[in-house]
Amino acid sequence: MNELVRQHTALGESDLEWLHLLVSEWQLLSDLSFADLVLWVPTRDGTRYVSVAQMRPNTGPTSYQDDMVGHLVPRGRRPLLDAALDEGRIVREGDPEWREEVPVRVESIPVRREGRVLGVIARNTNLLTVRTPSRLELSYLQSASDLAQMIAAGTFPFPGQQVDMDASPRVGDGLIRLDADGVVQYASPNALSAYHRLGLASDLVGQHLGQATDALAPARGPVDEAMVKLASGYAPRETEVEGDGGVIQLRTIPLKPKGTRIGSLVLLRDVTELRRRERELITKDATIREIHHRVKNNLQTVAALLRLQARRMDSVRGREALNEAVRRVGSIAIVHETLSQNLDERVEFDEIADRVLAMVAEISPGKVLCRRTGRFGILDAEVATPLSMVLTEILQNALEHAFAPGEEGRVDVSAVRSGGAPGKGRGKRRNGGARSGRGGPGYGPGGGPGGPDASDVRLMITIQDDGRGLPEGFDPKQAGNLGLQIVRTLVEGELGGTFDMVPAPVRGTRVLLDIPVEPQK
Repeated sequence: MNELVRQHTALGESDLEWLHLLVSEWQLLSDLSFADLVLWVPTRDGTRYVSVAQMRPNTGPTSYQDDMVGHLVPRGRRPLLDAALDEGRIVREGDPEWREEVPVRVESIPVRREGRVLGVIARNTNLLTVRTPSRLELSYLQSASDLAQMIAAGTFPFPGQQVDMDASPRVGDGLIRLDADGVVQYASPNALSAYHRLGLASDLVGQHLGQATDALAPARGPVDEAMVKLASGYAPRETEVEGDGGVIQLRTIPLKPKGTRIGSLVLLRDVTELRRRERELITKDATIREIHHRVKNNLQTVAALLRLQARRMDSVRGREALNEAVRRVGSIAIVHETLSQNLDERVEFDEIADRVLAMVAEISPGKVLCRRTGRFGILDAEVATPLSMVLTEILQNALEHAFAPGEEGRVDVSAVRSGGAPGKGRGKRRNGGARSGRGGPGYGPGGGPGGPDASDVRLMITIQDDGRGLPEGFDPKQAGNLGLQIVRTLVEGELGGTFDMVPAPVRGTRVLLDIPVEPQK
């Protein structure tokens, strides 16, 4: 609609905003009218109309099988549009039109804003299935007529009250018509069922809706005047009412076809099951977070016990082994602590990486600076947990073996995401599908941009130190070091990625990780 209005018409941005507000509401008019709506706006030179929006009813058959948006019609071809635009009134004169052997009643409703007519709504009703109207249909049509008059007068839609039609009640969910005093004149079967679920034992017709609604809500001491006024339809509002195990969503629309409120429409939806499921999800989320919190506490207890045991060890090698175990357990605890603070099973891994860096740096025998560049981004818990252990092992290995005691140096950790065409490759792990190729990510069949599945989003991680470098003839695939065995197992088996260790370009060692991940959302 923005493009059509700006290209063909002379309407300003504030007028366009009013049309957007109207279009966000007009499903209501379409359903109450049992009719298609097409919004026509005069072109800049005034010789034609352009259709900028269209709506089909949920309550009846359509009059248009084709999409009308973007059509241009010369002025004079549709006299009802001309009359509504020029005279600023609703035009209903004329015989039904015949479209593909279907009789269609056409009406034109001017769209007014601040005294100016911006365009015309063509209301097209399919008459093929017309029958003697029921009380429900008569109430719908009367309400549609009132709303049409409000649109023509510029009093509907309500400024500042843009509605999300996906979340708000619709006509078919339940409708109540009130008079000017808030007394129910008509309640649809769905509306009555919703109130019965709240605990109403009688009919709604003839009752004051505000007082009846307040009586059904849980006791709150004095009568809630705000609830009474809201449910009585004095102002356009949305709220929810809960009582007797049921929950209904209310939306009130004052009807002022001639400037004075003659009554109100109340749309309502029974959202009992929806709210019950939401509460179950909230409870489930809270339970999951509590589990992560308890797992973190248990892991910290295990780490503390290992630390106490290490202090009592006489063997240096045994003490070092227990301290390594403490750091491994600690890296997992960091992930669970982060998950315990999130609403889903995804974590911002940059924070975890920084904490792992700080934890491992404490064991540095010299003055080694650990630094992170780039962003890991948000990762699933099933990726974050093994990756935190991998990062711990590699950093621990670098700090223990790359530098002599007291030696200065640095360890840089960088992370970059690459690949992943929009809408492709979800980056799922492929257990057993990874290979470690000399040269690291992108250099062989093991994965990355040059690998077999270039549509995946890849997380490319580099850990590089400027220490003494790799021993002569070192092969990371054959090394028997426990830490490197853990890294290989987790990267290739758990994460479905690749792992390699190569000499750094100038000095030291470079570790290359290439891991498939979910795209950022």
